[in-house]
Amino acid sequence: MDREDYLERLEATTGDPDDFFEHVEQRSAAGQTHYVLTAARHGVERGTVIVEESDTVVRGYPSVPRVLMLDPGIPSFFEESDTVAIEEKLDGFNVRIAVAGDDGSDPLAFTRSGYVCPYTTARARDRLPLEDFFADHPTKTLCTELIGPETPYTTHDYEGVDSHEFRVFDVRDRESGDPVSVADRRTLCTEYGFSQPRFFGHSEPSAAVKTVRDAIDDLDAAGREGIILKSADGESMVKYTTESQHHEELAYAFSLPFEHGRDFLFSRIVRDAFQAAELDDTDDRIRERAQDLGESILCPMVSTIRDVQDGEPVGERHTVRGDPDAIDALLEHLDEQSLTIDRQSDRREDGERVVEFMKVAESSRDRIRYYLDGGTRDE
Repeated sequence: MDREDYLERLEATTGDPDDFFEHVEQRSAAGQTHYVLTAARHGVERGTVIVEESDTVVRGYPSVPRVLMLDPGIPSFFEESDTVAIEEKLDGFNVRIAVAGDDGSDPLAFTRSGYVCPYTTARARDRLPLEDFFADHPTKTLCTELIGPETPYTTHDYEGVDSHEFRVFDVRDRESGDPVSVADRRTLCTEYGFSQPRFFGHSEPSAAVKTVRDAIDDLDAAGREGIILKSADGESMVKYTTESQHHEELAYAFSLPFEHGRDFLFSRIVRDAFQAAELDDTDDRIRERAQDLGESILCPMVSTIRDVQDGEPVGERHTVRGDPDAIDALLEHLDEQSLTIDRQSDRREDGERVVEFMKVAESSRDRIRYYLDGGTRDE
């Protein structure tokens, strides 16, 4: 591998290959060796993949900043001359779909951290018109959200989604990561039949504040995640989430209280506090939010403690369906990541294999068991 050449192609902010490649992990997928950047470094996104055999780079997806105050946050983030596109931010699993070569290779689904998920790859090939798109655009990456109640990573109910579906929220150059403009991306997706997130229109940054507030009210009432705003060229992005999302994420985290760090928990409370300060106009409304916040913290944690006390398993529950070989590959993939999987159901429905399983939260289970048995805690 010519590491200096790849460093130049990635436009890294360091000229020292050793300094960059010490953060690169070697993996195997689809019969090829993948070199994966495990954390954002030197201006290059986490999950960026180099496939040496095909001399291909698949750029990672950039981290999207968050605004805590809509006003003045949105007008301050964007240029006054910008036209801002406002779209729904979906609660799902971020997957990049790209062809890791220019030799007719089949497209692969890359997770945010750069793993190739065999199950998601198989479902994307089955559910999306990838052959037509990549025949015309072989050096593009489809940035998608895998949503629905039946996925191996996240579970969230969406009206009209019985199992899982893909939503394309971005199209980028495979190597440079440069985005297609929002208008061109929406046109491309319509042309090839890709579903996209809900679109709330274009606006000047100052006028976008009201549009986002109205949209957030609707999305919050429906228990959905939030909004993402993009400049017309797709280069600048910022996100904002709903109260229901903050509380749902806290409830999830506190249901597995020793799996997540304090930063994860505190950041959700900070988001909720700033949102309350801006949008909740009465003391009664703030007290209502505080009660909901407290319930999302205490109730799931108490429930988990009681489950451990009763000898019940604790962890993340998932359901997946599809080709039997793809599900076998998924379970093997999860096992390779040192996850403990408790397979709870394995059956056939309408010609597909359906597996219900739990990713066992061993840290939470063992720590709670220790305290229940009288163990002490240093604080």
